[in-house]
Amino acid sequence: MNMPTQPSGDPAALSLPDLRTERDAQRKHEDAVSFVRRLAQGRLDLVTAVRQHKADGTGAVSVAEIVRSGVGPAPSTGSARPPRDTEVSADHPLLTEFDALCDQLGFDNMADLDEAGLQALESGLKAFESTQSEIRRQLFDRIDALTAELVRRYRDGDASVDTLLQN
Repeated sequence: MNMPTQPSGDPAALSLPDLRTERDAQRKHEDAVSFVRRLAQGRLDLVTAVRQHKADGTGAVSVAEIVRSGVGPAPSTGSARPPRDTEVSADHPLLTEFDALCDQLGFDNMADLDEAGLQALESGLKAFESTQSEIRRQLFDRIDALTAELVRRYRDGDASVDTLLQN
């Protein structure tokens, strides 16, 4: 699910150009997965804030008011991996899937949802985020294996910096 390129098996069996190409493709896919995962986490924070506001009995609240008030958990420090630019197009399949899920669950009208509707919205977003987290972990495992193979080839002399300059 959500894997645009299937891993090509043992990284040691790949040619050097194929190894780099697959690693780049897996990184791009991980960027998209991480992006929609962060969106899901942000929307979960909003659902939690709406539920809390309703439980407090402070009356109707709009999502815009919640965002302006800064309600939500403290920002995460994120991954230990260095950040990269993320370019996820508005029509990316994962983003389209996520938007459709939010539409189906009533995210845009969550302030009008009853408790059962908010619970369904929260459950759907949690399931989506959990799936993306697992996919992301698998992608990191594959990227790490591909990178380890590249490092091994350079260390053992099977590849050289000169090959990078020729491409």
